[in-house]
Amino acid sequence: MSGTSAALKPPADAVKPIRHPEAPAPGELLGAHYEHCFGCGEGQPHGLHLQARAGEGARVTAEFTVKTAHQGAPGLAHGGILATALDETLGSLNWLLRVIAVTGRLETDFVRPVAVDTVLHLDAEVTAVHGRKIYSRATGRIGGSDGPVAVRAEALFIEVKVDHFIENGRPAEIEAAMADPDQTKRVRAFEVNP
Repeated sequence: MSGTSAALKPPADAVKPIRHPEAPAPGELLGAHYEHCFGCGEGQPHGLHLQARAGEGARVTAEFTVKTAHQGAPGLAHGGILATALDETLGSLNWLLRVIAVTGRLETDFVRPVAVDTVLHLDAEVTAVHGRKIYSRATGRIGGSDGPVAVRAEALFIEVKVDHFIENGRPAEIEAAMADPDQTKRVRAFEVNP
């Protein structure tokens, strides 16, 4: 990206990301972290229903189809929806590091319009880690993983404790997620960017 802000440039002493030994295997579908997540949850009728897969190292790939409900200008995806797709894909990277993190900063470049019914192919990677800061970037392409670039982003995620969600979320949803008898669903609800 041209003109990346200083906040998205890792410091000189940042380290390469280390994939957690219990991270999903390359090629494994990550699934939704929370049913009502607009980015990946199946409980959102107009959500992106984005499906991410673990890649090699600290990479994920994802795709979603731009639907009529996602348009801004007639027949074209809304820029905020494209930014959401990038943010959701970038947030999925944290599953590979096995940390809970939230978006601190997201800078997006819109390179070309994306039409309704287009499948956007996303590729994201963690580039560096510095303490609680996780630096990453993503690219969205039209028509396949080798298609023309439509959008790209760089992001800074901040590692947080589960208390971040408990203290800031709406109590009804927090209590419902915490009370879920399925321990895996309960833990995963707080794994990715809210």
